[in-house]
Amino acid sequence: MTTHQEQTTLPSQPLDDERVSEYLREHPDFFIHNARQVEQMIIPHPVKGSVSLVEWQLARQRQHIANLEQEITLLMEQAQANQHLFGQLLHLQSHLATANDLAELQSRLHYWARGLGLAGATFRLFNDSWQLAAPSGFHHLGLDRNAFTPLQLQRFNQESHYLGRLQGPELLLLMPEAKAIGSVALSLLTDKGQDVGVLIFSSRNKDHYHPGMGTELLDCIAGFLPHLLTRWMSRS
Repeated sequence: MTTHQEQTTLPSQPLDDERVSEYLREHPDFFIHNARQVEQMIIPHPVKGSVSLVEWQLARQRQHIANLEQEITLLMEQAQANQHLFGQLLHLQSHLATANDLAELQSRLHYWARGLGLAGATFRLFNDSWQLAAPSGFHHLGLDRNAFTPLQLQRFNQESHYLGRLQGPELLLLMPEAKAIGSVALSLLTDKGQDVGVLIFSSRNKDHYHPGMGTELLDCIAGFLPHLLTRWMSRS
């Protein structure tokens, strides 16, 4: 009969980050029961060499607060920018809506853009979407859709806007009388889901308009302009 019972000791698993984290999750009162040891813990620091756990935690909290303050600042700046944008849009819409004729509307749009430091603004309308033939007096606004399609395929990339530079022939198609245009913002004018024309803002600066810029203002103007135009011309 064996009087001594052999006990087999299983090797303990080595500690790793996951096991330590699991233990702390299962024992949330660890830091309360071991407050003195926590105060004496030293944490490696990439700049200071080492800091206490308390100092490390305070530093994390200060960084978190700094990040929150930065986010709040950005939100406030965005809100101010949106308020300014809304004010500009409201002024333009009311200014265009009170125009006495189409020529006055064009002039007001152009000089509103000039007030923003741009070269100007205009629009072109697809011949097959509007009644532009003589004697309407609007034939100069006409744009052949087939002639515009290659530009649209190359520049718009299935989007509603293009912001950037244009080649000479492209500028000649859209703005035959314009000179020294560096960059443009083009927006498709749509009505009931159909493209009916192009809104054009231009700048002398080659780098003023570029991909990645916000298009909220362009979206709004391109949205209400076709409706205003129906005051003086009819759709085909």
